[in-house]
Amino acid sequence: MSVVLTPTGPEPRLLVSLAAWSWPGTGPKGREIAHILITHSPVCALPGTADAPEVRIQRLADSLGGLGRAGDVVPDVGRCLHIIGDHVFLQFPVASRRLRLPSRPDWTALVAHTGIAVLLLGLDPLPQSADAPQLDTYLDTASGADRLLFGLARTR
Repeated sequence: MSVVLTPTGPEPRLLVSLAAWSWPGTGPKGREIAHILITHSPVCALPGTADAPEVRIQRLADSLGGLGRAGDVVPDVGRCLHIIGDHVFLQFPVASRRLRLPSRPDWTALVAHTGIAVLLLGLDPLPQSADAPQLDTYLDTASGADRLLFGLARTR
């Protein structure tokens, strides 16, 4: 009898194929809250994988316990943010490595002060080189088409 083990979390090569952005924004109650967007980069193909990028992003969401869609109550994905010095990392359960998030001192301080960030996983690709207007267009388009998955990530 042979058993095939399928990893439940992201492989390290998937983590390097991701694009990520962070910014401060306004939360539902008008308070400032940190935001994180993670998508797959259109230029980073993973050789040897037959999965579509959307399937890989959905697998990331599943590894965090599932994320909500537009109109859902935003799920709490628990303690998956780690602050080390001036850097914030996202830890996916059962992954051996953390994803280093783009951080600036003011954004990191906001995450440290509030202990939470809104985590958005985009199902469509966006190049890491996208600037603020491209990011705004992406968020508007993806939100309107229900192509964003939402969750609240915590540090404590």
